[in-house]
Amino acid sequence: MGSRNDYAVMRGAVEVLKEFGVAHEVRVVSAHRTPDLLFDYADSAVERRLRVIIAGAGGAAHLPGMIAAKTVVPVLGVPIPATALQGMDSLLSIVQMPKGVPVGTLAIGAAGATNAGLLAIAILATTDAALQKKLVAWRAARRDEVLAQVVGEDEVGA
Repeated sequence: MGSRNDYAVMRGAVEVLKEFGVAHEVRVVSAHRTPDLLFDYADSAVERRLRVIIAGAGGAAHLPGMIAAKTVVPVLGVPIPATALQGMDSLLSIVQMPKGVPVGTLAIGAAGATNAGLLAIAILATTDAALQKKLVAWRAARRDEVLAQVVGEDEVGA
Protein backbone atom coordinates (compact mmCIF):
# COMPACT_ATOMS: atom_id res chain seq x y z
CA MET A 1 0.00 0.00 0.00
CA GLY A 2 1.14 3.55 -0.59
CA SER A 3 0.67 4.68 3.01
CA ARG A 4 0.12 3.21 6.46
CA ASN A 5 -3.28 4.95 6.44
CA ASP A 6 -4.33 2.66 3.58
CA TYR A 7 -4.28 -0.34 5.92
CA ALA A 8 -7.73 0.58 7.22
CA VAL A 9 -9.02 -0.37 3.75
CA MET A 10 -6.48 -3.08 2.86
CA ARG A 11 -7.09 -5.00 6.09
CA GLY A 12 -9.80 -7.01 4.31
CA ALA A 13 -7.27 -8.52 1.92
CA VAL A 14 -4.95 -9.40 4.78
CA GLU A 15 -7.75 -11.00 6.81
CA VAL A 16 -8.84 -13.17 3.87
CA LEU A 17 -5.28 -14.31 3.17
CA LYS A 18 -4.86 -15.19 6.86
CA GLU A 19 -8.19 -17.06 6.91
CA PHE A 20 -7.01 -19.23 4.02
CA GLY A 21 -3.52 -19.71 5.46
CA VAL A 22 -1.85 -18.00 2.50
CA ALA A 23 1.65 -16.70 3.18
CA HIS A 24 1.79 -12.96 2.54
CA GLU A 25 3.60 -9.78 3.42
CA VAL A 26 2.24 -6.34 4.19
CA ARG A 27 4.41 -3.43 3.08
CA VAL A 28 4.20 0.33 2.72
CA VAL A 29 5.77 1.29 -0.61
CA SER A 30 4.99 4.67 -2.11
CA ALA A 31 5.30 5.24 -5.84
CA HIS A 32 5.99 8.93 -5.25
CA ARG A 33 7.87 9.05 -1.93
CA THR A 34 9.93 5.84 -2.21
CA PRO A 35 10.35 5.13 -5.94
CA ASP A 36 13.66 3.29 -5.47
CA LEU A 37 12.05 0.98 -2.91
CA LEU A 38 9.15 0.40 -5.29
CA PHE A 39 11.52 -0.55 -8.11
CA ASP A 40 13.55 -2.84 -5.85
CA TYR A 41 10.37 -4.50 -4.57
CA ALA A 42 8.95 -5.06 -8.05
CA ASP A 43 12.28 -6.10 -9.59
CA SER A 44 12.77 -8.76 -6.90
CA ALA A 45 9.19 -10.12 -6.94
CA VAL A 46 9.90 -13.05 -9.28
CA GLU A 47 13.15 -13.93 -7.52
CA ARG A 48 11.33 -13.88 -4.15
CA ARG A 49 8.74 -16.22 -5.69
CA LEU A 50 5.77 -13.89 -5.23
CA ARG A 51 2.84 -15.17 -7.27
CA VAL A 52 0.36 -12.27 -6.95
CA ILE A 53 0.75 -8.70 -5.71
CA ILE A 54 -2.17 -6.73 -4.28
CA ALA A 55 -1.47 -3.00 -4.41
CA GLY A 56 -3.77 -0.49 -2.75
CA ALA A 57 -3.36 3.17 -3.61
CA GLY A 58 -5.25 6.43 -3.28
CA GLY A 59 -5.14 9.72 -5.14
CA ALA A 60 -3.16 9.43 -8.35
CA ALA A 61 -2.77 5.71 -7.54
CA HIS A 62 0.44 5.08 -9.44
CA LEU A 63 1.57 2.21 -7.19
CA PRO A 64 -0.25 -0.71 -8.90
CA GLY A 65 0.70 0.39 -12.40
CA MET A 66 4.32 1.08 -11.58
CA ILE A 67 4.67 -2.31 -9.91
CA ALA A 68 3.04 -3.96 -12.95
CA ALA A 69 5.45 -2.11 -15.23
CA LYS A 70 8.43 -3.58 -13.37
CA THR A 71 7.38 -7.24 -12.91
CA VAL A 72 5.57 -10.06 -14.67
CA VAL A 73 3.90 -11.11 -11.42
CA PRO A 74 0.13 -10.42 -11.70
CA VAL A 75 -0.87 -7.18 -9.93
CA LEU A 76 -4.31 -6.54 -8.46
CA GLY A 77 -5.07 -2.88 -7.79
CA VAL A 78 -7.38 -1.63 -5.06
CA PRO A 79 -8.46 2.02 -5.25
CA ILE A 80 -8.33 3.69 -1.82
CA PRO A 81 -10.87 6.45 -1.08
CA ALA A 82 -8.20 8.84 0.22
CA THR A 83 -9.14 12.16 -1.39
CA ALA A 84 -12.15 14.43 -1.80
CA LEU A 85 -13.07 12.32 -4.85
CA GLN A 86 -13.59 9.27 -2.59
CA GLY A 87 -11.57 6.88 -4.71
CA MET A 88 -12.94 7.74 -8.16
CA ASP A 89 -9.58 9.32 -9.05
CA SER A 90 -7.78 6.19 -7.86
CA LEU A 91 -10.17 3.87 -9.70
CA LEU A 92 -9.70 5.69 -12.98
CA SER A 93 -5.93 5.85 -12.54
CA ILE A 94 -5.65 2.11 -11.89
CA VAL A 95 -8.16 0.89 -14.46
CA GLN A 96 -6.81 3.05 -17.32
CA MET A 97 -3.48 1.26 -17.72
CA PRO A 98 -1.98 1.45 -21.20
CA LYS A 99 -2.12 -1.60 -23.44
CA GLY A 100 0.65 -4.00 -22.48
CA VAL A 101 0.78 -3.22 -18.74
CA PRO A 102 -2.31 -4.84 -17.21
CA VAL A 103 -3.50 -4.35 -13.65
CA GLY A 104 -6.52 -6.26 -12.43
CA THR A 105 -8.66 -3.53 -10.90
CA LEU A 106 -11.07 -4.14 -8.03
CA ALA A 107 -13.80 -2.00 -6.48
CA ILE A 108 -13.06 1.11 -4.46
CA GLY A 109 -12.48 0.56 -0.76
CA ALA A 110 -12.90 -2.31 1.67
CA ALA A 111 -15.02 -4.51 -0.62
CA GLY A 112 -12.36 -4.21 -3.31
CA ALA A 113 -9.62 -5.14 -0.84
CA THR A 114 -11.48 -8.22 0.36
CA ASN A 115 -12.21 -9.25 -3.23
CA ALA A 116 -8.56 -8.68 -4.15
CA GLY A 117 -7.63 -11.18 -1.46
CA LEU A 118 -10.20 -13.65 -2.76
CA LEU A 119 -9.08 -13.16 -6.36
CA ALA A 120 -5.46 -13.73 -5.33
CA ILE A 121 -6.55 -16.94 -3.62
CA ALA A 122 -8.44 -18.03 -6.74
CA ILE A 123 -5.33 -17.39 -8.85
CA LEU A 124 -3.16 -19.38 -6.46
CA ALA A 125 -5.77 -22.14 -6.26
CA THR A 126 -5.35 -22.91 -9.96
CA THR A 127 -2.14 -24.74 -9.03
CA ASP A 128 -2.91 -25.70 -5.41
CA ALA A 129 -5.61 -28.34 -4.95
CA ALA A 130 -5.79 -27.91 -1.16
CA LEU A 131 -6.29 -24.17 -1.48
CA GLN A 132 -8.90 -24.74 -4.19
CA LYS A 133 -10.78 -27.07 -1.86
CA LYS A 134 -10.75 -24.39 0.87
CA LEU A 135 -12.06 -21.80 -1.58
CA VAL A 136 -14.88 -24.07 -2.73
CA ALA A 137 -15.86 -24.69 0.91
CA TRP A 138 -15.67 -20.95 1.71
CA ARG A 139 -17.97 -20.10 -1.19
CA ALA A 140 -20.39 -22.87 -0.20
CA ALA A 141 -20.51 -21.44 3.32
CA ARG A 142 -21.38 -17.99 1.90
CA ARG A 143 -24.11 -19.60 -0.21
CA ASP A 144 -25.49 -21.41 2.82
CA GLU A 145 -25.54 -18.15 4.83
CA VAL A 146 -27.76 -16.58 2.19
CA LEU A 147 -30.02 -19.62 1.91
CA ALA A 148 -30.49 -19.65 5.69
CA GLN A 149 -31.84 -16.12 5.68
CA VAL A 150 -35.58 -16.02 6.09
CA VAL A 151 -37.61 -12.88 5.61
CA GLY A 152 -41.28 -12.77 6.51
CA GLU A 153 -43.75 -11.00 4.27
CA ASP A 154 -44.25 -8.33 6.90
CA GLU A 155 -40.52 -7.53 6.73
CA VAL A 156 -40.28 -7.07 2.97
CA GLY A 157 -39.69 -3.44 2.13
CA ALA A 158 -39.12 -2.51 5.77
